Amino acid sequence: MKTEQTWGPIVLKDGRTRFQIWAPSQARVLLELDNRLISMAKTEDGWHRTDEQATAGTAYRFVLGNGHRIADPASRRQSMALDGPSILTDANKYNWQVGRWKGRDWEEAVIYELHIGTFTRDGTFKAAAEKIAYLAEIGFTAIELMPLAHFPGERGWGYDGVLHFAPHNAYGTPDDLKMLVDTAHCHGVMVFLDVVYNHFGPEGNHLGDYAPQFFRDDVSTPWGAAIDFRRPEVRAYFVENALYWLTEFRFDGLRFDAIDQIRDQSDLHILEELAQRVRSEINGRRIHLITENPANSTDLTAERLSGRLYSADWNDDFHHAMHVAVTGEKTGYYEAFDQDPWQLLRKIVTQGYLNPGSGVLTDNPPPSASLLPTAFIHFLQNHDQVGNRAFGDRLHLGINRQLYRALVEMLMLSPQIPMVFMGDDHLSPRPFHFFADYGGEMAKAVRDNRPKEASNFGGIPEGASASDIPDPNDMTTFNKSKLDWNDNETEGGAAWSKFLATLIGVRQRWIVPLLKDVSEHSSSALDAPEGCLFIDWRLGTATLQIRANLSKTNLPRPDAVGSKIYETSRCVGSDIPAFSVEVWACSG
Repeated sequence: MKTEQTWGPIVLKDGRTRFQIWAPSQARVLLELDNRLISMAKTEDGWHRTDEQATAGTAYRFVLGNGHRIADPASRRQSMALDGPSILTDANKYNWQVGRWKGRDWEEAVIYELHIGTFTRDGTFKAAAEKIAYLAEIGFTAIELMPLAHFPGERGWGYDGVLHFAPHNAYGTPDDLKMLVDTAHCHGVMVFLDVVYNHFGPEGNHLGDYAPQFFRDDVSTPWGAAIDFRRPEVRAYFVENALYWLTEFRFDGLRFDAIDQIRDQSDLHILEELAQRVRSEINGRRIHLITENPANSTDLTAERLSGRLYSADWNDDFHHAMHVAVTGEKTGYYEAFDQDPWQLLRKIVTQGYLNPGSGVLTDNPPPSASLLPTAFIHFLQNHDQVGNRAFGDRLHLGINRQLYRALVEMLMLSPQIPMVFMGDDHLSPRPFHFFADYGGEMAKAVRDNRPKEASNFGGIPEGASASDIPDPNDMTTFNKSKLDWNDNETEGGAAWSKFLATLIGVRQRWIVPLLKDVSEHSSSALDAPEGCLFIDWRLGTATLQIRANLSKTNLPRPDAVGSKIYETSRCVGSDIPAFSVEVWACSG
């Protein structure tokens, strides 16, 4: 059954547009349309509605009982800021060039995470589209966009979004976003969108004024009162939002931010309902749903008769153990990985999580070792782990280059789904900072919080102080975070891109076929010296083996079977050279 839209404007069969807002605490709401104030009829369940003649491009707002003018909480486009008028859009205006795009299998995913505002100098959807051919040539099969929902100000990471249906107008129009997705599909590249369903931003959200029932008064999150997913109107808001991005914009999937903060005690958890609705209502296309789940739950990505509800989870455990092992940093989030990080890393790459958590849907979730390797997304860094560092510095600038190269080889040639952060495709020297566009007390609060965040990601380097951390609200901080695409054209940048293309080519030719249609699987870590990962994965009747020597000395090579499909450099004798990786595959 197709979801009936309840949030946002609806074009009716007679050509009129239905304007509607859920404002149960308001006795009366007016629609401001074409400089007219129009009364809206209120229903018993708190909806205010009116049907009016209006065309695409028309501006409108709602007027509360106290005279406060607000944007539509399900606005599809904003003309100015969060309180500025909402703009009617024509969902059918854009002329899609790729009409029969079916998506790609999950096993083929090699993900490139990017922030629209800093990915290019212009920071727009149109400018990002110009880089898709380059990413596709390297071999990336998916891009993942950091959140786009309209947030306060003109710049930010997007995790403080308020109007969840409106792409931020600093990046371009809704049709510009469709053009970006369309361009990606022209090059065989999937597009995923990061969405935030655990909270609203701290500024510009007026839902509490006219729909206080949207939030709980007995449960809180790090960002304030928890969203009340027990209410059907609230559930509808987020289910409709997910379907909106996946259907109107033809995204290939969504990444759900911090789902451990989505609190729901309903009989049918909102995350399960959302996945079920997506699977039942979108046919003929492969849709991939991704979680960021710091609690390490396994039941959302476990195999079911109907397939996985969610394709994969961002595995922070892999990053943290790896980071501690190669940098020695051990503060904040890294503290739990300080004791024998190489052994912890072996456990994580074979069993999924270091410490699996409680379930989202059940009290008895399956062990993480039972999940397919493709249920985990691995990365050497992402926006959090670069941007929350005191000075936004990248991993490749802080460790031995040969070691970094070997880490990338291991990332790309292991069976888990690899993800790369923007700029790491050409070894960008540019930092990526945390930035925002707040003023007043909020700006001070954001600025004052940076040392605390930095303490979780390596702390403040020796010789520097908290006062040296760039001010997130300073325009300079934002501009310094933009990639300089001249770096890609240097000899080193071009060589690194070619190296990545080689790795991804090996992955697609040899490893991806082993990952498809696998039901039975197992993995084990061989005894190894510190700095080494000798791992065997059994994938159905196939075997994949990685022999990674990330130490400074040559070491004896354990036995391997099948064909050697990759080696850092040609090896002579029985040793694996320092800082090198070998990969072996046997298909039967």
